[in-house]
Amino acid sequence: MTVQLQGEPRRTVSTARTLVRTVALRPAFLVMAIVLGASAALAGCAGTDGRRLAVVVTTNILGDVTRRVVGDEADVTVLMKPDADPHSFAISAQEAAAIERAALVVHNGLGLEEGILRNVEAAKDTGVATLSVGEGVNPIRYAVDHGDDPYGAAPAGNGLAGRPDPHFWTDPRRMVRAVDLIAERVIEKVDGVDATAVRANAAHYRAEIEALDAWMATRFAAIPPARRNLVTNHHVFGYLAQRYGFTVVGAVIPSGTTLASPSASDLKSLADAVRAAGVPAIFADSSQPDRLARVMAAEAGLKVRVVSLFTESLSTARKGASTYVEMMRSNTEAVVGGLS
Repeated sequence: MTVQLQGEPRRTVSTARTLVRTVALRPAFLVMAIVLGASAALAGCAGTDGRRLAVVVTTNILGDVTRRVVGDEADVTVLMKPDADPHSFAISAQEAAAIERAALVVHNGLGLEEGILRNVEAAKDTGVATLSVGEGVNPIRYAVDHGDDPYGAAPAGNGLAGRPDPHFWTDPRRMVRAVDLIAERVIEKVDGVDATAVRANAAHYRAEIEALDAWMATRFAAIPPARRNLVTNHHVFGYLAQRYGFTVVGAVIPSGTTLASPSASDLKSLADAVRAAGVPAIFADSSQPDRLARVMAAEAGLKVRVVSLFTESLSTARKGASTYVEMMRSNTEAVVGGLS
């Protein structure tokens, strides 16, 4: 920081101690000018214009949704890069600072963003407004004991029983609710936004997602009910199964996170379940290697296809998932093609 005193050349004040010593030697009428100048310089360090960042979003799926809702009313920063894994992605020190400066942090919640949960919690503890979208969309739980459990008993022995499933976006109807939650929280917490414009954006996007839901229901109706069995790389499609009448036979990684690892007995149990159900395809996440699925099928002598889906991240590396709506359409066609 550089301070110029009247009638003297520019002096560089590099430390707070030097600033205090300089102020002590000057007339009182100059003290206020120096202090105000220092305050402005320090404020500039927090951001290019001295203001708090508007909206920071953890995952790229919710980032896409939030940008559609916010429109041009505020800046939206998305932390998770395309083709990343929400369970394991990490952020830089600069991105962690962005969370702390945000007017609002939108995150998936329900334990999804395992790598940055502490950053979100720390920001919340300091007074930053946060929105855990998953908590507001009536989340389902893994392996609950009633007839409409989309997972059956598959995850019950793997530490999932009773825990909320964070993958709510596979049900478009819950994403309709997410749109409303985000819109109202932005209006409430982000200064300067036009509430009418944000609600209009939300209404337009909500109609788009409702149309997506209707289209998906029509496409899935082409699959005979007896063939609506899903096997995935990990437990990610419970909401889709509940919404459209599928059964989740099992998962290669019998967990709700990609950070877990299957045992030999896990893979054998899944192979037996796939053989019994006559499942023609296993669906693997496009951002994760499908090696385990292929090994399991080969060692068990199963004749099944391994079909790639976009499950937890938007993508720039592959076509078909540049937005949430495009991702869901691509997945629908892949599932219909794999099971029909």
